[in-house]
Amino acid sequence: MPLSRRLLTQTFLAAGLFATQFAHADQLDDIKKKGELVVGVLGTDEPNSFIDPRTREIIGYEVDLARAIAARIGVKLQIKQLAVAARIPELQQGHVDLLAASLTHNKEREAVIDFSLTTFITGQKVLVKADSGIQNLAALTGKKVVTIKGGTQEPNIRKAVPNVDVVSFDTGPQAFQALQQGKGVAFVNDEVSLLDQHAKLGAAAAQYRILDQNISVEPLAIGIRKGEKRLKAEVDAALSGLEKGGEADKLFVKWYGPDTRLKFPKRTFKIDSDKVEG
Repeated sequence: MPLSRRLLTQTFLAAGLFATQFAHADQLDDIKKKGELVVGVLGTDEPNSFIDPRTREIIGYEVDLARAIAARIGVKLQIKQLAVAARIPELQQGHVDLLAASLTHNKEREAVIDFSLTTFITGQKVLVKADSGIQNLAALTGKKVVTIKGGTQEPNIRKAVPNVDVVSFDTGPQAFQALQQGKGVAFVNDEVSLLDQHAKLGAAAAQYRILDQNISVEPLAIGIRKGEKRLKAEVDAALSGLEKGGEADKLFVKWYGPDTRLKFPKRTFKIDSDKVEG
C-alpha cells in the first residue's frame, strides 16, 4: 500500500476510534474527573427546591437528595436553576448531569431520558376561588385555567376536561398570581405545590379551595441522560441507601411533615421502585 494511502487509512481508523470512544464516553467517569455533579432544579417549587430568603441559596427536599447522590459519588454538588420547559433539553445537551426538578416519570419521557427510583408521589389538582361556584372538574369545561409551561399539567388537564382553555406561565408563582388577578378561573398544579401556595396566603387562604378530584397521579424521579447505566446505578444506590438507613423518612418529615407548613401526617410511599405515570 502506498505510504500516502496507508497514512490516510490510519488517519480514518484513528478518527473512527476517537469517535467511537467519544460516543461511548461514560458520564460517571466524567463527573468524577471534574469533581463536580451539576444538578438542575426549579428553585421555584417549595419545598422541593426554592430560594431560602435568608441565605439566598436554593434548598429543599430534592436538593437534599442531590446532595446525597453527590456524596456517594464523592464529588461536590453544584445546583443550577432551570425553567420547567428547559429541564429535559438542558439534560440532553449536557448542561446539567441530573435533573432534580419536580420531574414526573412518564412513558413519553422514557423515550428521551432515563429515570431513577421514584423519589416522591403526588397528584395534580385544581385550585379555585372559593366564591367561583366551581365544585368539580366538569365545571371547568369551556373555561380558562392557568398552569405551568412545559410540565405535565397542561396535557393532563386537557385530558381530564374537554374544551378547557389553558394559559401557561413559566413558573408556579406566576400562574398563581394570574389566578389571583382573574386571568383564569382555576390553577392546575401538583397537589404539594398547591398546598404550599395555599398555606402561604395566611388569612386569605379562606378565599380559595382545592378541588377534591385528582387529574393525575404523578411519580417524581431524578432525570438521567439516556443510556448512562453506571450513573443511574449510583443514583439509585444513593436513594436506596437513604431509604434503608431511615434518612428518606427524615427528609420527608423535614420538608413535608407535621411541623412544616404543609403538615403531611406521614409518608405514604417508599424510595424502592420505579413507578411510571399512567
